Amino acid sequence: MPTLAHSMAATTRAARTVPVPLGGRSYDVLIGPDLLSEAGRLVAGRLGKARCGVVTDENVARHHLAALEASLKAEGRHKGSIVLPAGEPTKSFRELGPLCERLLELGLERGDLVVAFGGGVIGDLAGFAAGILRRGVRFVQIPTTLLAQVDSSVGGKTGINTPQGKNLIGVFHQPALVIADTDVLKTLPPREMRAGYAEVAKYGLLGDAGFFGWLEQAYDGIFSFDRETLVTALETSVKAKAAIVARDEHETGDRALLNLGHTFGHALEAWTGYSDRLLHGEGVAIGMCLAFRFSESLGLCPPGTAERVTRHLTAAGLPTRLSDIPGGKADAGELVRLMGQDKKVRDGRLTFILVRGIGEAFISRDIDEPAVRDFLAREIAAS
Repeated sequence: MPTLAHSMAATTRAARTVPVPLGGRSYDVLIGPDLLSEAGRLVAGRLGKARCGVVTDENVARHHLAALEASLKAEGRHKGSIVLPAGEPTKSFRELGPLCERLLELGLERGDLVVAFGGGVIGDLAGFAAGILRRGVRFVQIPTTLLAQVDSSVGGKTGINTPQGKNLIGVFHQPALVIADTDVLKTLPPREMRAGYAEVAKYGLLGDAGFFGWLEQAYDGIFSFDRETLVTALETSVKAKAAIVARDEHETGDRALLNLGHTFGHALEAWTGYSDRLLHGEGVAIGMCLAFRFSESLGLCPPGTAERVTRHLTAAGLPTRLSDIPGGKADAGELVRLMGQDKKVRDGRLTFILVRGIGEAFISRDIDEPAVRDFLAREIAAS
């Protein structure tokens, strides 16, 4: 995994380019300020004369759609825009079918582009639609949340939620280009910014202890939009993900490490009904703390490690315990049942990302379900 030192030695130009090397499916992630105004030129220069159908949500449209449309129109690339409701419920069959029909009504052909302009919800839904439209058209990710810029826009995972669990229906469909404009993050609600930070911290916790140590000192610069700090954090995170995706595009091996905290977190999201009670990044933050505490309880990592992680995520304004979720106590048995729907389940057994220390995550498929239930029961009782 790329280290912080590698990122810090990179060019100090405001904009950075991180390649995702996947042979014929390779693409670049562009990171920097004021890229939205350049989107039309960047798309035209890299992807040819394709026309663009933009998919976004109401919140992003209010702040940024006019700027993107102007940029695309200046290059003769804008075919139309589709604005969907904001929020996790949009990642559903209810929205997928009508979205595909509306993209077809725009007249998009196989050589054209779907532009996913939003956070993880829009990226996952629009990317899935692109993957099945005309049996597959190209798409561009223009992520507008911190979480999407460092995680969900990179790697080609697309999909929707069902009552049985999160992201259980979808396809691997790599974008043709990712444009991460750091300036658009300034319109994010503070809670969304904090939720995205959980995914930034994740890269340090799973494989780069030096990066996590740097974040402990520098994280305030991310929230105050210090340009160099923010771009460095994004570049380091994206390089880490790109390296893992290049080794394991379809999550048959160590790409599962990127799910540190997600087995717990996805179950918590399902338990809260994919509602505003718990944002995805908040579920990941709690899930990572649970993964570290569970690892400590199993004697896998040194005592006090989980407390260090909890202390930092708390300082960043994130929830770290089950009791931080509003609306009542969880039930250990129900959470374990929801974990059983996780995509990483093999032969009916849960797959956990556990840790031997900060930056030392590993995949475990030999954890007994009763041990998980007992651990969660203790966590609930202590809350």
